Amino acid sequence: MPVDSATVRYQFPTTLGRFFARFDAGRATSDGGLVWLAEAERAVAVCATLADALPEWRRRPGIHSRLTLVRQRVFQIACGYTDQNDATCLRRDPLLKLVCDRLPETDPDLASQPTLSRLDNAVDRRSCYRLAWALVEVYHAERERLGRPTHLVIDLDSTDDPTHGEQEGTAYHGYYGQHMYHPLLVFDGTTHQLITAVLRPGNAHASWGVVGVLRRLVAACRRWWPGVTLEIRGDSGFGVPAVYTFCEQAGIDYTLGLASNARLQRSAAPLLAQAQARQAATGEKVRLAGETRYQAESWSQPRRVVFKAEALAKGPNTRFVVTTRPDPPEALYDWYVDRGEMENWIKDFKNACAADRLSCHRFWANQFRLFLHAAAYWLLDTLRGWLRQAGQPPLQLDSLRTTFLKIGAVLLHVANIFLLRLASSHPAQHLWDLLTRTTRLGDHYPILRE
Repeated sequence: MPVDSATVRYQFPTTLGRFFARFDAGRATSDGGLVWLAEAERAVAVCATLADALPEWRRRPGIHSRLTLVRQRVFQIACGYTDQNDATCLRRDPLLKLVCDRLPETDPDLASQPTLSRLDNAVDRRSCYRLAWALVEVYHAERERLGRPTHLVIDLDSTDDPTHGEQEGTAYHGYYGQHMYHPLLVFDGTTHQLITAVLRPGNAHASWGVVGVLRRLVAACRRWWPGVTLEIRGDSGFGVPAVYTFCEQAGIDYTLGLASNARLQRSAAPLLAQAQARQAATGEKVRLAGETRYQAESWSQPRRVVFKAEALAKGPNTRFVVTTRPDPPEALYDWYVDRGEMENWIKDFKNACAADRLSCHRFWANQFRLFLHAAAYWLLDTLRGWLRQAGQPPLQLDSLRTTFLKIGAVLLHVANIFLLRLASSHPAQHLWDLLTRTTRLGDHYPILRE
């Protein structure tokens, strides 16, 4: 094969001959799995829903619709391209153009980095409120697709989002020891679906704004599903009188962590002594659970507190939760511990969807970015759900992207036919087969079932 030395950019030594490389493969993509992201978007319509809630900030029609811009940005995030500068090259990616409804060769390229930056900065507080409700509406539609719920568990958590420079809303948080934002994340505790993500200043308490969010969310759920019962679950950051009072007045059960103090420790001391005695006799870990009635000075009434008394080789461990649930103490505490699974969802949101990559100067631009990253989470989590329905063990979202989306491919286009030629040696072929058999693709295109 003749090689023009003037066009060769890379040369590597091998034992078998001369090896050259250059970026000139034409209609090639490194993200063959984009077609499945587009299929997830057709099913969930999270990009379309967010785009409908966006204001039109341009004085004249642009070549990029709001939907195209949102899809481009969300697909890039889902594929691991979190930097807007990546659009400089990706805007010409043939498959990315195709899933954004553009012909790979003849239609204009997708948006550049400056255009995407203008998109971020087109939103204000009012726009973000509409976008927040748009995300909740996505949850509504997808939750109902599983059947009308009769009981909902709402899991609350917050996370740290480091900031850099003089970004609006940045502040030092003593617990995390850094300048940051402090987003509130709300998940469905049964289906693991992300309900909403609310950006907050870095010095906001974990419970800041929670009652307002819950008030709107609870009213919406009762409007959508009359008769549904609700309860909330969260760590001690949400265990404050305002949350207790709201839940009790709204008829919502709650189970929330409670910070320890000397009085609570005295209540747990007899049970802890029992656990330590058993641990000393057997050498094994011993965990016991009990309960007490407790009223802090800031509380208007006594409440039920369940505690864990655990004796470990490294020392005692006691934990407390305040709850309205009537379950026996051990069962109640086990149910509370199940919320630990939420840490994995947040890990997916931050690691696989780069939800902590909020680098705009304006606060509301970063809130919008958080919604875009939430949309990427919805698409990847939808793919994961489809694979689980097909019998595939659950994958972390970063593993899902690596094994399922990052596939080298060449896109061929003749008339109205597109053929995606994927790497023959890729180990994820069986996952594509699973999805083809279990999603609506096979109904639309029977040839795929052959």
